[in-house]
Amino acid sequence: MVTLICPVRHCGAVLERQARSLVCPQGHSFDLARSGYCNLLQPQDRRSKNPGDSRTAAEARRRLLDAGYGTALLAALETEVVARRLGASVLDVGCGEGYYLGSLATGRIEAHGLDLSVPAVELAARRYPGITWVVANADRFLPYAEGSFDLVLSLDARLSPSEMRRVLAPEGRLLVAVPAPDDLVELRAAVLGEGVLRDRLERAAELLAPDFVLEDRQTVRQTAVLEAGALRDALAATYRGARQSQQGRLDGITEMEVTLAHDLARFRFRDTIAPPA
Repeated sequence: MVTLICPVRHCGAVLERQARSLVCPQGHSFDLARSGYCNLLQPQDRRSKNPGDSRTAAEARRRLLDAGYGTALLAALETEVVARRLGASVLDVGCGEGYYLGSLATGRIEAHGLDLSVPAVELAARRYPGITWVVANADRFLPYAEGSFDLVLSLDARLSPSEMRRVLAPEGRLLVAVPAPDDLVELRAAVLGEGVLRDRLERAAELLAPDFVLEDRQTVRQTAVLEAGALRDALAATYRGARQSQQGRLDGITEMEVTLAHDLARFRFRDTIAPPA
């Protein structure tokens, strides 16, 4: 059973729904937004006045995904979740505007999405009302009780290994997707002058190694011809090439065939073996 807990420092009591709020026994209360999400972000967990993705970035990502540029990754996720029966309770850490979790969620799955960006979570809540959406800083604290989830997703998001382990059930699984080395390589070459190939999954596996073991990995890939507007959305929706000066290098390019690729990996808990006496 998924249990939300109070994010106030030194509290951690169970949050319960009361009318349009989530309230803990200590009296800490968090209002639900009109669109349905709840902002549990604490002042000390903010890096800036408006943390996380901007509305511009969140809307750009939604336009890209609505146009079908996330179908390869979604199909791979569906295979993992459905065919492998990975769980009835799912948490998407860094859910963005909600496309992947919203597409995966069915009546058989209790789905929760969490992100640092208010504009992104608001977009998610408005489109996918049957899911619990939360604003919080996953780097600091996931506002859930231990062992709440059968499956945790981290899709193009920062990793918080200790918190992810804490909220996963003992037999749970972690699915991690990162941009593959050739993801948007053509666009990066046009904007940055070179398309550097970097294995981000290797770095992710190293970060997770104290807590998790890599079970399986695959690369999912599709190619697409992006017109000028979609090219600019691709820049705005990612951390690469989003600066205005770099976007200007696309002037005059009406379309470009690009590679859209992710490395997708499944992790389980690392077995702990007591040292010999």
